[in-house]
Amino acid sequence: MSVVSEASGTGQPSRYNRSFGGLIGSIIVLVLVVIGIVLFRGAFRNTPEYQPDDVDYLEMVASIQQLGLEPVYPPELPAGWSTKTASFDSGDRPAVDMVFTTDDAHTAGVHQADESTTDLLDTYVGDGAHENGDTLTTGVGTWTGWDDTDADHAWTTELGDDTVLVYSSGDADALRSFVQSLTTAELTPGATRSSR
Repeated sequence: MSVVSEASGTGQPSRYNRSFGGLIGSIIVLVLVVIGIVLFRGAFRNTPEYQPDDVDYLEMVASIQQLGLEPVYPPELPAGWSTKTASFDSGDRPAVDMVFTTDDAHTAGVHQADESTTDLLDTYVGDGAHENGDTLTTGVGTWTGWDDTDADHAWTTELGDDTVLVYSSGDADALRSFVQSLTTAELTPGATRSSR
């Protein structure tokens, strides 16, 4: 004989009452338990800060120079700056692109390609770029200053068939100093930041 409790003599096994309010209450309790677990784990977690390795853009520049090209580059980065990316497209119209993170966490870049100034400004600075009246003469050439409506700044110059664009969303004076530091000086093969 099996033991089955009977509810109020109906001959049916007893069941607890289920209600929509009980369901909602259970869901709320479950969500609170999950949130509690997440907060508890977060309180004792120590997430390490990720600092990506710098890209050795000088090694890339030396390789490009060995091909007989004349890339514009910074011989060294300003204090607090790091290299985000450096790339070279060796196609029919070679292009050099170097992107840096500034000391105030903005982006700055140097792009050199056989493209028009307008196309480069539209691509890297924005459609609203306009000359700001500033010029700057360095060993690379005479640079023209540009600004846009989003407080981005840029400098352009011509080097042979190439247009060189230097741009930043950061401080205009820091960008001007950066442009003054640019060079096309010949590097020895294997020149890296650590060996300079």
